[in-house]
Amino acid sequence: MARNEKSKVLIPHPKSRFLRVKCLNCGNQQIVFGCSGTDVQCLVCGKTLLQSTGGKARILTKILEVLS
Repeated sequence: MARNEKSKVLIPHPKSRFLRVKCLNCGNQQIVFGCSGTDVQCLVCGKTLLQSTGGKARILTKILEVLS
């Protein structure tokens, strides 16, 4: 491979991230995984924040921050 070809090869980045979300019922902030395999409930009031879809989770609340 020539030098230019090597510089074009990139290291793949993960497609999933951790998210800081806020519950719309009680205002509790929680950190969740964007590709969660199970439904995630609020730790305070029990409302469902994420629904598992088999891939990326369906987010049912407000995202405050994407953590890297």
